[in-house]
Order: sequence, then structure tokens, then C-alpha cells
Amino acid sequence: MKKLLLATAVIFSSLTATAQTPKWINNVKLSGFGIVQYQYNGKENSKSNSFNLRNARIALDGRILSDWYWKMQIQFNGNTSTLGSSPRLVDLFVEWQKYSFFRVKAGQFKNPFTFENPIHPVEQGFMGYAQVVDKLAGFSDRAGTHSSNGRDIGVQVQGDFLKNSKGRNLIHYQVAVTDGQGINVKDIDQQKNLIGGLWVMPVKGMRLGWFGWRGSYARKGQWTDAEGDHNGIRKLQQRRYAFSAEYCTNDWTIRSEYAHSTGYAFAKTMNNTNDASASDCALSSNGDKAQGVYAMVIAPIIKEKLHAKARYDMYQPSKGAAKQRTQYEIGIDYEFSKNIKLSGEYAYIHDRALAKPNYSIIDMQLSFRF
Repeated sequence: MKKLLLATAVIFSSLTATAQTPKWINNVKLSGFGIVQYQYNGKENSKSNSFNLRNARIALDGRILSDWYWKMQIQFNGNTSTLGSSPRLVDLFVEWQKYSFFRVKAGQFKNPFTFENPIHPVEQGFMGYAQVVDKLAGFSDRAGTHSSNGRDIGVQVQGDFLKNSKGRNLIHYQVAVTDGQGINVKDIDQQKNLIGGLWVMPVKGMRLGWFGWRGSYARKGQWTDAEGDHNGIRKLQQRRYAFSAEYCTNDWTIRSEYAHSTGYAFAKTMNNTNDASASDCALSSNGDKAQGVYAMVIAPIIKEKLHAKARYDMYQPSKGAAKQRTQYEIGIDYEFSKNIKLSGEYAYIHDRALAKPNYSIIDMQLSFRF
């Protein structure tokens, strides 16, 4: 057996040494990251105290010719039985980048909604994305979509233009047409989502943005309403908008975003295309309104090494404040290098939907990337 393996290795080495390597192979880059987490959650009747493998990803990206950029990324975290936590493809797209003012992307990629959505998980700064981003940008979306990491399948155009005297662009735009069903799932209702954003950059490090979202989320299954029992496709229209502001300078990061949603949601989040959640078309009791806002600051104690951070994070899953959930967070980060970071934070939670609304979360995360 050892001789066979040795012979195979020698033959493979000979072939790769003599074969002409395609030029595009030299542009392929392997990268990835992992996040190891410890979290204490003091929520009444569901307390937890556990280590966790929060996230791990492997990515390949590169160029074909000089104008085409491509990327493929796979995420691992948890078991393989559900859409929400199984190893899955999160990115697969190609983008034509010949002109900075007009780039075209096709495949599976981030929804162009809010500033925070496309930020790398290691660089985002806190134990998770803000609630309003999580619920309205396509992570654990309020509509009932399976966990999609803020992504969907479609086509997008984007670009930067209007340079100032120093050659810095002042305006950025991005517009995408997507299926509206989340990652790795085909369209059901034949209605596409139109999502777009426009932001201005009046001074270096500052962005002021506006975003809009018009589309639907649908399921094929059964439901009952005032008119009786139904079997077929149920389409839920989604209308969303967001306002964003960010200023990053001298290792400081200050960002705040507000988003609002109009549109009903399914009662159960889909976890698996083959189980009952995929065809359960009953509506959530949260109604057709939701909104949220967050404001955060990350301040250097030792520049590019040690940071203090704080965030106010509020989300209302229904009209009014009856079910409002608010997080008050403080924490600290230490960067051993650009590729290894230790972060910790304390969060005080006030959740009006609970009988006992107040509890605490302590979160520690060690992240690394290559």
C-alpha cells in the first residue's frame, strides 16, 4: 500500500511539473477564517453557558483575464441537517470590473442593503450583527427565510464616480435584482426583488447612505385564513428602506443605521427544504411592520492593537414597542496581529416580549484568518 501511494505521488508530481499551468491559476487565492466563541446567556428558562464554534469559512477567489473577478466561499458551523447551520455555499459570483463606475456582478452575493451587511464578521466589531441588520438584510430574516448570511441569488450593477480634486470618488451606487428566496434556493413566485443603495462620501472616511428594497418572499404549501383552507403559493410583499451614517478615521469607527420594513412574515422560519417548515404558510402574529436602529463606536486605546467599544441596539419586530428588544453593549478587543483577535463584551438585554424582560449576556470570541 505504501509503495502504491509513493508511486502515485511520484507520477502526480511528474505530471504537474511537466504540464503547462494555465495563467489564471496563478491568480487564485485561498483564504478563510474561524471564530471560536464562549457565551453565557442569563435568559430566564433558557440559560446557557457554553463554548461554541461560531463560524468557519474557506474561500477561493481570483481573476480571469484582467477584467473578471470571481469568488467562491463555503461556510461550516454545526450539523448538516438544516439550511440554517449546515456546511453550505454562501458566495459564488463573477464580476466584470473593467470600469470603476460600472461593474456587473452575477451569482450569489450580499444584498446591497445597509452598510453593516457586507462587513467581514471578524471586522464587524461585536458578538453579532445588529438586530435590525440581522432581521431586515437577509441573515435570520423576519419574513421567515432560512439563514442566508445577508445574501441572495441575482445580478447587480455598482460603481463609484464624481472624483474630487484629490481623485477620491464622492458617490457610490449599487442596484441588484434577486430571487428574494435566500441562498441556494430557486425562486418560487416569479417576482424578483429590487434592492439598491446610494451613498455620498463628502469627506475622507465618511459615508452617508440611503437604501431601498421592494420585492417578496413566498412559499408553496398550505394555510388557513378567514376564507378557508388554501393550498398553493403564498406571496408576502416586502417593502424596506434604511438610512446609514459612518465615519472611520485614525482607527476610530462610528456608525449608526435605521431600517424600516412593511410586509407580513411567515410564523415559522424555514430550516430545511424537506421538512414541514418549508410548506407552512401560516402568518406570524407580528403583523406587517418592523423597525430598528443601532449606534456604535469603536475607539482605540492603543492604536491598531487595543480597542474599547459600545453599542446601543434596538429592534421592534411588530408595530409599536410592545415586543421591543434592546441591547446595551460594552466591550474590549485586543489584536495580537492583523490575523488574530480576542474580543469580549457584556450585554444587558431588555426584551419586552418576555415575562422577565431583563437578563445579561457575556460573550468572548477568538477569531483568526488566513
